[in-house]
Formats: sequence, C-alpha cells, structure tokens
Amino acid sequence: MCGVFGIRSSDRDVARLTYFGLFALQHRGQESAGIAVSNRGRLTVVREMGLVAQVFDEESLQALPGDVAIGHARYSTTGSSRWSNAQPLVQHGKARTVALGHNGNLTNTSELRAALAAERIALGTTSDTEAIGALIAHDPSPLAQAVASTMSRLEGAYSVVLLSEGKLVGFRDPHGIRPLALGRLANEHGSDDWVLASETCALDLIGARFDREVRPGELVVIDEHGLESIQALPEGRQALCIFEHVYFARPDSTLAGSEVHGVRLRMGERLAVEAPVEADLVMPIPDSGTPAAVGYSRASGIPFTEGLIKNRYVGRTFIEPDQGLREQGIKLKFNPLAEVSGERLVIVDDSIVRGSTMRQLVAMLQDAGAREVHVRISSPPIVSPCYYGIDFADVEQLAASRRTPEELCELIGATSLHHLSLEGMQAATRLPEQSVCRACFTRSYPTRVPLDENVAKLRFERV
Repeated sequence: MCGVFGIRSSDRDVARLTYFGLFALQHRGQESAGIAVSNRGRLTVVREMGLVAQVFDEESLQALPGDVAIGHARYSTTGSSRWSNAQPLVQHGKARTVALGHNGNLTNTSELRAALAAERIALGTTSDTEAIGALIAHDPSPLAQAVASTMSRLEGAYSVVLLSEGKLVGFRDPHGIRPLALGRLANEHGSDDWVLASETCALDLIGARFDREVRPGELVVIDEHGLESIQALPEGRQALCIFEHVYFARPDSTLAGSEVHGVRLRMGERLAVEAPVEADLVMPIPDSGTPAAVGYSRASGIPFTEGLIKNRYVGRTFIEPDQGLREQGIKLKFNPLAEVSGERLVIVDDSIVRGSTMRQLVAMLQDAGAREVHVRISSPPIVSPCYYGIDFADVEQLAASRRTPEELCELIGATSLHHLSLEGMQAATRLPEQSVCRACFTRSYPTRVPLDENVAKLRFERV
C-alpha cells in the first residue's frame, strides 16, 4: 500500500499542506516519503527513506516554494525498499518531465519494461511506477492525451498523482481498485483549490471538503483554469479493494460512501452472532482490531478490555534486538495487562496472513495466565495472493490457503478460532458484491493476472 496526495493553490504553502496530508496518510506506507513541487514549471523533489516527520523539517519545507505539489508515502509491493525506489519518481523524457506518485500494483510491468527497452528507454529503478512515468514522459502528445494513452496500456491497480507542465493530474484504473478522493479547499479569492488524496482523512486534516471520488478510468487535470475531467477509459466492473475496509484505511476515512469505523463495528457485531462463545473478556489486537472488538463486545454482552498494550514507537523497521530479546519476539510490540490472568478471553483481529504473529500473541496471553484464548477474525480466511498492492503475493505464505480451520487453530495454538463469513463481511460494508474486489478471500480476480513466478516483489532486482 501507499498514500498519495496532491494540491494546486496560488496563495497557499502547498509543500506544507502536502506534508500534513502525508502525515494523515502515514499508515499507508512507512518505508519512504517524498514531496515534489512545481514553481512556475520548475520541478523540485525531496524524497528519502523514513517516516514523513523524519524526512521533512521546517527548513526542508521552506525550500519547496511553488503552486503545485504532490506527495507520496511508500509501502513497497514491487521493487525493494531503497532510496532509488522512493517516490515521487521523476522521469525526464523526450516530450516532458514528470513527477508522479502511485498507489497500487501493475500486473503487466514486465511487458511494459520490455516495450520500453525495445524503444531504448532506460529505467533506473525496480519499481513498477517508473514504467508509468516513462510512458507519459516520452509520449509527444499533449499531456492529457499522453496520460490517457498510457492508461490504456496499464493493467492492474493504480491511483496516481502526477506533476508536469505546471499541472496537477490525477487518474485511477478502470476498476477503481485503489481509492482516490477529490476535495476542495477554500482560498483567499472566494473560490476553491482542488486537492487529491488516497483517503478523506487527509482532506479533513488540512480543512478541505470532500467533493467526490475520482471515478474508475477517470483522468482529472487541474491548472490555473480549474479542473477538467476526462473519462479516459470506460469504467470496468467496479472493484474497490474490500481489504481497505477491513484493515488498510484509517477508521475516520470514508470509502464508497461508508465510514470505515462503522463498517468495522458492524463486522464485529456480525462476528459475535456467527461465532458466539462463553468468555469473560473481549479484547482487540490494537489498533486495527479495535473497532471490530468493540462491535463484538456490544453484540455479545461480554465486557470489553484493552488487554494488550501496544508500543506505538515500533514501526515496520527497527534496530535488530540481540538474541535474548529476539527470542521474546512479539514483546517488542505488545505487552499484556495483569487482568488477563485467569480469564477466558476473546481476542479480535482483522485478519490472519502468515499466522506467526497470532501464534506469538496467543502464547503470550497463555503465559500471562489466560485460561482460554478464543480467536475471532473480522474477515474471512485469506486464501489467495493479491496482485493489486498488498504485500502477500506468495500463496505459500498464507496460513489459511492450504489448511482447514481446525489445522489453522492448531497452528496458532488457540482454544478456538472463527473467521467472519464472506457474506457477513460484505453485509457490513453495505456495498453491492459486484462493486468490490474480494480476490484474496475468493480467488476470483477482476483483471487478468500473471503467473505467480512473474509477480515476485523483487523480480526486477535480479535483472
């Protein structure tokens, strides 16, 4: 996953607003962050490994004047986590220079890279995003036409913000797999500046009003004249990733008209109906499991407790512990409260991917004295790889893909284990079944997908 943000304003500090927008989207990617600014057509980019607050400070933001900006917070799904793959990426082409940030994952990157190589267009990174930028930068057509032509060559998931020729451009794949919101921010002239963001929580933080979502297959061009909308590709079957509702999106964001927090509460309530159990306490695996745990507690009448305290300073990367600490594993991130001792617990989480974290958590609670540990998951079993921007493309890594529910329960060491049904998850979103992608739960994909050996995250590192 990644977070993207873009804004055009003639009377605001666009770099600073982009910084705050990325700050709101930090949950979508913690590996690297960057901002690109256009100042009367002159492009400046700052990008670095680390969190948004680590990459930017007052001095660096003041060095980014301009009237158009885009930003990106990266979680890698194609290409390794290194500086050269940090975004926004910049492409200097025969036709123009572009900077762009991409949320999603292309499924035909190998084909695109081969086509570019045949045209003797060299690529310097291992990210699928660079292929998008190269196609647009080398297309001699007018900018909007070049973007539309490029969109017709892309397969998979993409929500993109782009800077070129002093214009802000946003576009989304024809299935709308990854979100992209459009907002308005009142300016000093009594009109509105346009803002693009992966989630509405980023609009809220800077005081912008949500206008609508960028439509699947739509291309928007924002310049001094306002916003131009072009339906570059016909809408396909809408397929917003349902895992956004389950886990990725922030609870205070709205997706497809549904507030994410409310969806997760309903998932927990439905889970309590589908998988009741006699227990003393309901507790979440923080933070993503909390709303569903609240819903489970409400529907079951079992008291809610925190139970586990999370160290919020442990990010995706941290200094390796010595061997003694390494053996404690999950204690780097979680520590149980004394009140779990002697109790029958229901622990609620959003998903089980590889199973290793849940196994350690169950063991930790048992070591803390819990009599029973009943695991309840507010989504169905994940049985199939994702090709659209979630980092589990290897089916061998998925704990539920080749195990029965009983075998999975034994793997994690729980007293009992139940997942929310597919129907229960869908009902909680209040969205039509045909409007979402559920491929990781059903093995039914909305687009053509490549052979597994062609989608390894680091496949281009070996070239």
